[in-house]
Amino acid sequence: MWVRVAAPALVAVLFLAAWETLIRWKEVQPYVAPAPSAVSATLVDQWGALGPAWLVTVRTMLLALMLAVAGGLLLAVLFAISPAIELSLFPYAVMLQVTPLVATAPLLTIWIEQTQVVLLVCAWIVAFFPILASTTVGLRSADPGLRDLFDLYGASRWQRLRLLLAPTALPYFLSGLRTAVNLSLVGTVVAEFATGATGKQSGLAAAVFEGQYRLDTPLMFAALALIALTGIIGYFATHLLSRWLLAGWHESTL
Repeated sequence: MWVRVAAPALVAVLFLAAWETLIRWKEVQPYVAPAPSAVSATLVDQWGALGPAWLVTVRTMLLALMLAVAGGLLLAVLFAISPAIELSLFPYAVMLQVTPLVATAPLLTIWIEQTQVVLLVCAWIVAFFPILASTTVGLRSADPGLRDLFDLYGASRWQRLRLLLAPTALPYFLSGLRTAVNLSLVGTVVAEFATGATGKQSGLAAAVFEGQYRLDTPLMFAALALIALTGIIGYFATHLLSRWLLAGWHESTL
């Protein structure tokens, strides 16, 4: 287990050391490309502004992810129960996924007055489909022999869902969740860029904009570093959740 942590950490240390050395050797100006030490100093010095912006982005991301999980699971169950519902609604779910977010966000700002709601909707749109698609496939992947066995014993729909379909779909759902957690972060940041959210609703995208306007490249890198770190934490959190829920019975953990 320690190799999974030590190997990426070693690569990160070597990469940052090479980056720092190259910047100092070439005497690159900070406004062109800052050294890692300058980015770290900016994180510390401007945490009073970056910290609240990071919390705004993370809050929107997590709320959108929770809504995507709730909506995706509910609709996937409806699809599994009724093929007619799936045939009627699934194309519209695909349409939401393939429509560019940068084109959708300006329209939502016209229709919805509250910027925070626009950010939430945009992040939900991109995180919703992986949950729906993965869970739907999982619910339809139960072993046919086990389905016949449940029919033989006269299991109710609730018993079939709870004892057969849900355990079968769990690995698929967790795979979709691992994708959705990072898509919700991407959707949040892209929506912040597209809507130009400011004031108390400004997230890390606003810090990137500020750094661009002021030619404060270390600030831009600091904001991007927080975004990347959030994505890494989200990915490993869902990975650990998968290991915990699937430990001891699913092939992926054996």
